[in-house]
Amino acid sequence: MGNTTKASTITKEEILAAYEYRHATRVFDSSRKISHEDFEFILETGRLSPSSFGFEPWNFVVVQSPEIREKLVPYAWGAQKQLPTASHFVLILSRLPRDMAAGSEYTQRMMRDVQKLPPEVAEGKQKTYDFFLKSDFRLEGNERAMFEWGARQTYLALGNMMTAAAQIGIDSCPIEGFDKEKIEQVLTAEGIMDPEHFGIACMAAFGYRVNEPRGKTRQTAGQVVRWV
Repeated sequence: MGNTTKASTITKEEILAAYEYRHATRVFDSSRKISHEDFEFILETGRLSPSSFGFEPWNFVVVQSPEIREKLVPYAWGAQKQLPTASHFVLILSRLPRDMAAGSEYTQRMMRDVQKLPPEVAEGKQKTYDFFLKSDFRLEGNERAMFEWGARQTYLALGNMMTAAAQIGIDSCPIEGFDKEKIEQVLTAEGIMDPEHFGIACMAAFGYRVNEPRGKTRQTAGQVVRWV
């Protein structure tokens, strides 16, 4: 008899149906609010997402204040309709290079306090990570590339949150249409983001659709998949 897990009770058809259901929702029904329990579930799928070396470079800021949302509108051209109507609006921040460097206080704390690694194991992991940054991906010394590498990881959490939302009938929209510098200035001025440690990677809106979308369009599997 094969191994069974709780996850196996979810059928492949149900998972694919969630992907078919999900679309980039432009306008949400502002009268409908996601329950606290459901949104905590969505956030938890982000928290549990994988990251390179397990260093979790993300921070999720849930913006429910109408005043803060209004201050973001002038600098978020891709969220003009979502900011006023979404039930929940999330800013996904990414750690800056100083925190993601090998030997930084942050990575040391992650290995010691979160990953609970013995000192000798943490030392070995730090050396491997240092080699990765310097030689494998050659990120060290390139501040922008280093930040974008961290931001790429936040998209793993973003994808998981959007899929989880779709599985329970909640709509979402990933957003990159914003002036990064201006948004960060607003967040810093409001005391929401520490510019010494974080920058904004992306945004995401969650809620319930007003209109049904047109059918999903994607390239065929034959166009995007190769077996070698």
